[in-house]
Amino acid sequence: MKKTRINKVLALAWIVAISATSFGNTFAATQIGTGSVSGTGAFDSSIMWDELFPGTASGSVSNIKVLARVLPTLSMEISTGSIDLWNLLANIESTGSLFIEVGTNAKSGISITARSGSGWLTKLDDNNIQINSGSIDWVSESYTFASSLNIVDDSSSPSFSGSGLATTEVFNNIIENTVYTTNRPEATNLIDDIEFVVWATATAETPAWNYEDTITFTVTGNF
Repeated sequence: MKKTRINKVLALAWIVAISATSFGNTFAATQIGTGSVSGTGAFDSSIMWDELFPGTASGSVSNIKVLARVLPTLSMEISTGSIDLWNLLANIESTGSLFIEVGTNAKSGISITARSGSGWLTKLDDNNIQINSGSIDWVSESYTFASSLNIVDDSSSPSFSGSGLATTEVFNNIIENTVYTTNRPEATNLIDDIEFVVWATATAETPAWNYEDTITFTVTGNF
């Protein structure tokens, strides 16, 4: 009877030992290598083996970045180098225009300003004689800028918006008249974005001869 008890105890001990070994093998793991990035230890991580044959070993390296850059683009194409108002007749408004096309990937859109070079139409042989709303030369005429947007825009953004310039009298060469502003990028699709318009009106006393002004257009992208 005693011998039988001893045998049962030994058998139970073997079962416990085997179970413990099997349990340990199921959850055991040993580091057999390191996942790393050359030249730095910041990415080092353990590669672990499950201590089985056949078995598996695995590890991971995290936070590997993919980098890219999109370079800024901005273009402005003006349809002509001159606006000819032709012969100014007394008290009859003369007008002329040009077209501007913009392309940009500026996140917050662009602005275009127009600045008069002399602040008025100036008589070529006498800089003291101008066509504008002032009365420096004792004759009050009119010289104005304006712009209007094309009904169709070049942007694929549903929230794209733009604005132009209401008719504005020109009276100096300092003010940057904002003729176009937008809030989103827009492509160059051969669709003119705005029409820039100039008006001038002379009087019966406006001295005869040729008059001229030069306009500077400045485009600014809001990247």
